[in-house]
Amino acid sequence: MKKMSNIYESAANTLGIFNSPCLTKVELRVACKGISDRDALSKPDPCVILKMQSHGQWFEVDRTEVIRTCINPVFSKLFTVDFYFEEVQRLRFEVHDISSNHNGLKEADFLGGMECTLGQIVSQRKLSKSLLKHGNTAGKSSITVIAEELSGNDDYVELSFSARKLDDKDFFSKSDPFLEIFRVNDDATQQLVHRTEVVMNNLNPAWKTFKVSVNSLCSGDQDRRLKCIVWDWDSNGKHDFIGEFSSTFKEMRGAMEGRQVQWECINPKYKAKKKNYKNSGIVILNQCKIHKMHSFLDYIMGGCQIQFTVAIDFTASNGDPRNSCSLHYIHPYQPNEYLKALVAVGEICQDYDSDKMFPAFGFGARIPPEYKVSHDFAINFNEDNPECAGIQGVVEAYQSCLPKLQLYGPTNIAPIIQKVAKSASEETNTKEASQYFILLILTDGVITDMADTREAIVHASHLPMSVIIVGVGNADFSDMQMLDGDDGILRSPKGEPVLRDIVQFVPFRNFKHASPAALAKSVLAEVPNQVVDYYNGKGIKPKCMTEYESSRTLAP
Repeated sequence: MKKMSNIYESAANTLGIFNSPCLTKVELRVACKGISDRDALSKPDPCVILKMQSHGQWFEVDRTEVIRTCINPVFSKLFTVDFYFEEVQRLRFEVHDISSNHNGLKEADFLGGMECTLGQIVSQRKLSKSLLKHGNTAGKSSITVIAEELSGNDDYVELSFSARKLDDKDFFSKSDPFLEIFRVNDDATQQLVHRTEVVMNNLNPAWKTFKVSVNSLCSGDQDRRLKCIVWDWDSNGKHDFIGEFSSTFKEMRGAMEGRQVQWECINPKYKAKKKNYKNSGIVILNQCKIHKMHSFLDYIMGGCQIQFTVAIDFTASNGDPRNSCSLHYIHPYQPNEYLKALVAVGEICQDYDSDKMFPAFGFGARIPPEYKVSHDFAINFNEDNPECAGIQGVVEAYQSCLPKLQLYGPTNIAPIIQKVAKSASEETNTKEASQYFILLILTDGVITDMADTREAIVHASHLPMSVIIVGVGNADFSDMQMLDGDDGILRSPKGEPVLRDIVQFVPFRNFKHASPAALAKSVLAEVPNQVVDYYNGKGIKPKCMTEYESSRTLAP
């Protein structure tokens, strides 16, 4: 047999060289024109659903708000998506008519769809296309998507508006006011930034606090003009104009630390006609809070280490390692699927770990000397120090332990999740962003302790850790998809939901003929966001402000 280091090299060679993907966040805004309803007598209540394609399947990413009785809706909610320059990211926008008594799509009318790639929208900045009905027939309706890159500054602002003594526009009751904020672009066009909810029958409304990115509000320019309009909502979609005012983000920042900023709401027609016209009400900004959003790079450059742990499935269903059909077969020159997956993911993770020492465990085997079944044994058989030197050390420990094990069962992964969670929970005591744990589980089959695993994942979702599961071989992995919260919220057997989605499940067979970089990318795509969500959610800043970070902080 060839030397193990050569096996490691051949595995690395089959995998090619990786480049970490360059990640940019893009905000997409959506508007539609000329939407017709199947019921000609009433106007539709449209909502746009954004779907993305992954391995030939469409899955929902997000949806806009529903705008009642409207044929030309401009949606306030925007979609934030990650843009990878080197990938074709297919998007599908579907417009549905969602009537007020339900929000499901089952009975909702499909009003049309449009498919494109994210690259097309980004390169054109503004993409307008016809909405296609079933059977790809184009009607008169169209959809426009506008893309904006979230440049270095992705801080966001929390704003809380109210108003008093607004003009009354309704005969039998008081006005039903809502507020719209527009950003005035360099070319004088106006871009809707936010639309508040409607406060019914109230001339002194207090609208709900809302959050918006600084980028979206003023494109990072504090002196950019913002146009604000107050409307009286009407159920037929023809809203009455109450008044307007202009401001800037710089002016709004006056409402920090308990101060208020006020504007007179002016109706230009009344002002021109009426001599003693004062205003149509006063709009008040009660609070403006700026939240610093730190990026994955901020945390890594601030000294946060990624602690990478590997767990390998040694259950009998893998087949006898001496048999060439076994998933654990050690071929003299050809790495098996376990090795390929391990090297693909490990190579990238090791770049973020300064000591390059990786704890590596096995589960589902009988281990020497007593040959009792263990679900969390160190593959170097050193329980006090299960760490291996680099990914190569893990490969060597894997190969040398295989002949000493009796492959057995069942496939229980909760113990290994709990083991890493114990280390992660000790880390939370530091209240610093110093260590984030990634557990890579390589398994050939459906897990047997699903209830305990769900419980362990829900517990782990409160800790600085993520779990990546790669399914090796050709088993039916449909149960495993449930652990990856993308298509619904994972709950513990007691019904407690995960705090955040920390599991990524990928079947290796989907990537058998793709480049290993594609596997690594798919598996690790969610990790940067999971790291950021955890620390930002806990209000934990990067350990030391680097020059890089202070250069992108918004000047006061």
